[in-house]
Amino acid sequence: MTELDDADRAILNAFQGGFPVVADPYEPAAAALADHGVDVDAAELHERLAAMDDEGVLTRFGALINAEAIGGTATLVAMHAPEERYDEVAEQVNAHAEVAHNYEREHPHLNMWFVVSVADEDRVDEVLAEIEDETGQETYNLPKEHEFHVEAKFPVEGPLEDVDGGVDLPDLGPDVEPDDRAALTPRERDLVVEIQGGLPTTRTPYRDVAEAIDEDVEWVLSTIKRFDEEGKVRRVGVIPNHYSLGYS
Repeated sequence: MTELDDADRAILNAFQGGFPVVADPYEPAAAALADHGVDVDAAELHERLAAMDDEGVLTRFGALINAEAIGGTATLVAMHAPEERYDEVAEQVNAHAEVAHNYEREHPHLNMWFVVSVADEDRVDEVLAEIEDETGQETYNLPKEHEFHVEAKFPVEGPLEDVDGGVDLPDLGPDVEPDDRAALTPRERDLVVEIQGGLPTTRTPYRDVAEAIDEDVEWVLSTIKRFDEEGKVRRVGVIPNHYSLGYS
């Protein structure tokens, strides 16, 4: 279990959803914390969030993509990782941007379980074939038959623990109009590929994403905000590693 101080705990409780989608998100995020009695400025908020990401307190930071809503898919995968090579195999698996939520499980053989999320359903077989080639281990694809959306969040004891839903900042960001398009444009697909593994833990994450895909930051902000309203993004925020927080 990772040792966290009150400021770290406040950040985790505040931003498991509702992190601002604006050019400099840390300024309004820090102001929202101050409104709840947490004295952390924008620079310190960024440093603390980046440190928690580096230390494994977070499994990701950014937009949680709803793969099915963008024409893609997400599937659960199980595999065996030999005990003497477990860390090596985990690194090989996690090196794939399409992999998330990789955990060790107690099982006589299938001791590694993870999620593969892709924008193109045909990519699942390609990713699993790559993992098998790299690790020498067979993968078992276990696609879901029915979805139960519980929006799991993990409050930690401390400041803002009792703030229902965290510190949501829905009014920030560009004004957008949802549309009924299911298919992504090539530009939108490039954006999804860039952010599906999370946002960079830099001071200007959205601007850095825009530079990486050679787009305008205003377009990146409005598209992520629109995706959020359309359900293509489940939420934008920090996703804690619940094991590091003491959840069993």
